[in-house]
Amino acid sequence: MARSDIPLVSLALVLDAGETSVPPGREGVAVLAGDALQGGTAQRSGIELAEALERLGSGLRVSTGWDATSVTFTCMAERLDEMLSLLSEVVREPTFPPEEVDRVRQQHLAELRRRRMEPTRLADDELKREVFSAKHPYHRPLLGSPESVESLDERSVMSFADERYGPRGGGIVAVGDLSPEQVAELADRHFGGWSGPPSPEEGPPALPERGERSVVVVHRPEAVQSELRIGHVGPPRGTPLEDPLRVANSVLGGAFTSRLNLRLREERGFTYGVRSRLSLRRNGGAFSIGTSVETEVTGAALREAMDVFERFAEEGPTDEELSQARDYLAGVFPLRMETTGQLAARLAELIVFDLPDDHHHGYRERVREVDLARAREAVRTHLDPGRAVVLIVGDADRVLPELESLRLGEVEVRDS
Repeated sequence: MARSDIPLVSLALVLDAGETSVPPGREGVAVLAGDALQGGTAQRSGIELAEALERLGSGLRVSTGWDATSVTFTCMAERLDEMLSLLSEVVREPTFPPEEVDRVRQQHLAELRRRRMEPTRLADDELKREVFSAKHPYHRPLLGSPESVESLDERSVMSFADERYGPRGGGIVAVGDLSPEQVAELADRHFGGWSGPPSPEEGPPALPERGERSVVVVHRPEAVQSELRIGHVGPPRGTPLEDPLRVANSVLGGAFTSRLNLRLREERGFTYGVRSRLSLRRNGGAFSIGTSVETEVTGAALREAMDVFERFAEEGPTDEELSQARDYLAGVFPLRMETTGQLAARLAELIVFDLPDDHHHGYRERVREVDLARAREAVRTHLDPGRAVVLIVGDADRVLPELESLRLGEVEVRDS
């Protein structure tokens, strides 16, 4: 994408190397490979690589998610050729020194331990465990499990890179002071001879069907707050009702003026904030509601949240709510595409999720065209409080009696 108003270029290299592609037993290896990628190449050490990037006044950012790994940078336009040379070297000739892999591995293990100690992250992880079956990658944290990460080493990481780092399923996005012809010529110069392994025959397992509603309490003795989560399986990115669903979710809990926030924060004073979220990925996703409240109002807050959710699932948004949500989403969208880096990240989504080239260009118009019928259809199709997981991380001894009185379902209690 040419943009000549500033002499900068932001570039994203997308690799089909997300955590969803990781085979059983090596959970966390995609993130480990990405985070250790700058440890060294066949031509230079990690320190030498860092020095080369510093001389160019830039740096590489590697980000690994469920669906892909992206390597991005922003540099002066006149430095693009040199930066692409370094980028090619990093992704095509990584060495993954044992000491660097072990350093990053220890960081990931420490982060996984922290996740078990922090109530907010613990609640997020436990909700995944309940919503997704143990056979699906989304069942566990993106970083993997402590057991799987413990077993990883430089050989595991190199094997993953050999299997997944290649041009198949990926691409390059560039935004800034350059022409499409320049990008094509430079990409061919530095990546033209790049080849990779064939596409795998099997994809990730199918998402589980939504089951009956369940209620789980993760016991944290003497906790002064409870983390509340409500969630279930969601659709993939690019689903036909994605835009109406995003508009409807803004009404329910995706904006500060949402129904959930107005009820639980403004009217009841139970929380500083509550949100509903859509995590739409290539192979499916999740819908969730989350907040934290004081222990003594756990039952009352859950009752109010479920009441709002159930009423919304039955009725959908009103005309006035829909109009406000459309205006809000259309209005904030340009703010997320102001810089060359933001534009490159958005355009990279077209590759990751196989979206039409004009997907972002037409977003505001599609949002403005969402009517009540489509919004309510999206709600009926994708939101279902009757089959949601209700999860509380808190003091079970204090919250259990009130939870049982809500009659949301049989309550299971387990230790954190």
